[in-house]
Amino acid sequence: MRVPVKLLGFVFWVFSLNCARCQVCSRASIPHTNTEPVEKESYSDGETVELSCTTGFTGMYRLKCEKGEWKTSIAQPCAKKKCNHPGDTANGDFKLRDGSEFVFGATVVYTCNKGFEMRSRFNQRTCRSQGWDNTLPICEAVICPAIRTDGDMTASGNTEEGSYGDVIYFECVSNDTKIDGSSNIHCTETGDWSHSVPKCKEMTCTAPDISNGEVIEKMPEYQKDAILKYRCSSGFKPREGIPKCAKFGWTLDPECDEVTCELKSTTFGVKKIKPEGKTIFRAGESVEITCAETYWLFGTKENIKSFTCGENGQWDYQPVCVEKCGPPPQFEFADTKEMTKTEYNSGERVEYLCFSKYTLDLSPPYSKYLTCEQGEWRRNIKCLKPCSVTVEEMDKRGIELRWGGRQKIFSSHQDRLSFACQSGKSLIGSSDLLIPTCNDGEMYLPECV
Repeated sequence: MRVPVKLLGFVFWVFSLNCARCQVCSRASIPHTNTEPVEKESYSDGETVELSCTTGFTGMYRLKCEKGEWKTSIAQPCAKKKCNHPGDTANGDFKLRDGSEFVFGATVVYTCNKGFEMRSRFNQRTCRSQGWDNTLPICEAVICPAIRTDGDMTASGNTEEGSYGDVIYFECVSNDTKIDGSSNIHCTETGDWSHSVPKCKEMTCTAPDISNGEVIEKMPEYQKDAILKYRCSSGFKPREGIPKCAKFGWTLDPECDEVTCELKSTTFGVKKIKPEGKTIFRAGESVEITCAETYWLFGTKENIKSFTCGENGQWDYQPVCVEKCGPPPQFEFADTKEMTKTEYNSGERVEYLCFSKYTLDLSPPYSKYLTCEQGEWRRNIKCLKPCSVTVEEMDKRGIELRWGGRQKIFSSHQDRLSFACQSGKSLIGSSDLLIPTCNDGEMYLPECV
């Protein structure tokens, strides 16, 4: 019976030992991350420990060992420390390499705008536990080399320290030379000029290639003020003007324009056109026009006719349907110079004469002619009336003719009469009133009392 008792005692001792170990909490079983390691490997039941966050993190935990497990009594989770804005640099920008917040470990990379370059040793800043490392990067303008020219050329612009985008303009001093190369260059983003400095060379022009034409007596080069002679192929004509060699090349481009004729009148008095719908014709092409009743083709007595576009760009006849005009109208105090007809062609005109003492008004819109245009008489006729002064009117106003005494008189438009006061009478008003002018049948007579 003693052996079993000893065995039971040993089993109880082992169980007690294991239960004591069950009450211990180990360092490895701490459940939180980003914390500094605790001092001991294990803690007995009832012990507490405070956990601080690792570098770059903020927060803290308070833990208690209860029956072999850690219980959290205070929890301020460890989070990455935040940094302020890293700072903007003039003429540059920055981007976060990863993430979207300025927190511990975040890195921003700076780049310079176009035309500027990084002058700082480091182009990035990283958020550390004490804030951003490195200094704010600096971007400075790219500078192009100074421009040097000889005495034949002038350069305008920032020739000493050209920065990105600056433009230098070149001009030859002599009027007999021209720029050989680009007349302006600009400073590029790499600090180089877009082109090399040009030279001035003697002003010359070269013979151009002319579409549908050719140069006459072609030469390798043409000197200043030389004139280019050229001719065009059949159906083409030289453009207006004469090409002359000047500082910047030919004063105008020698071109050959296609010869065409335009059919402008396609509806008025027109019955039919062949080919239908076409209004532009090349040299040598023809069009047939049929006029409506009471109309005929201008300058002819024909109702239907073909017209051909000439090499000069003109129709051989005017392709227009016109209407006849009847007898010219009558006007007051006027008559036609010649006998009238019953019909007049478009373009014909009739001259008018005014009756005796009447004056033809030639100021616009009046004329001495009426012209038949498209079946209508155009312009207008007006005869200006003369003035008459009777003896009774003169006696009533106490005046008489300065030369001629007391008699009725007629005067044409714009004629002037000279009066005097009758004996014993005096003029009312200025002496200019004694010489009145006839104005289309009206004359203001002076008065003497």
